[in-house]
Amino acid sequence: MGLRANDLQDLVYYIFEIDSFKSKMGDDKDIITLSFSVKEQTPAEDLMNFLEKGYNFVLDADITPGEQADGTYKVFVEMERNKYAAKNILDIVNGVRQLTGLDKLRYRYHKNFKSQDVTEESLESIIPQDADAYESLMSESSIDNYSLFFNRSFLESITMSGNKITFSKLHAQPISFNFVDFGDRSELMQNITETFDVSSFAEILFLTKYLGDYNISKYGNKYILENFNKTLILEKIWDYQKILP
Repeated sequence: MGLRANDLQDLVYYIFEIDSFKSKMGDDKDIITLSFSVKEQTPAEDLMNFLEKGYNFVLDADITPGEQADGTYKVFVEMERNKYAAKNILDIVNGVRQLTGLDKLRYRYHKNFKSQDVTEESLESIIPQDADAYESLMSESSIDNYSLFFNRSFLESITMSGNKITFSKLHAQPISFNFVDFGDRSELMQNITETFDVSSFAEILFLTKYLGDYNISKYGNKYILENFNKTLILEKIWDYQKILP
């Protein structure tokens, strides 16, 4: 039996990613990849089958072989990079909306910290539609890319599902945070209303050992990380004392 409206309600995260993962079908400059985060394996398989069989422009659909560090299953979609890319992605988004009941799906491009509204104008302005445009964009290293922001770490993986970012390290338990904001320190700190936590030395030391040698401070329940003159604000959703070795 095929999927019906709202069959995947509360099972798919509202933010998906574009061009964040390498293509299996060909060169990344020629292939666009989409990835959706799903909370359980069977719904992930259902979504994969729906996407692969429901759209003739989809070259391939697949899922991760097991649960990811952030507790999700990734569903991947691959399609040709061409002038119809924005329209094709909108077609997929409309189908996912019907299955999930998510009216306000958003996308994150190439591991960018911040997500975008799904509109044809936004997709056309951000996603390269040919190989030359893709290679040109990829040559412009951007610290907005969360894998580049943590380039001084020895993390095994960094994943984002919705607004939750999860870090994994060999021989250590994954740790997760809620993403709050990213940008210039002077602008972001104006929005911090919490006071500096003078008793957070143990947590900061643990995070420095886990994430890398970054300038980290804590205000209330928020952690401020700095690199490349950029600031990342994360919100605590874990208890470091429970995962200390």
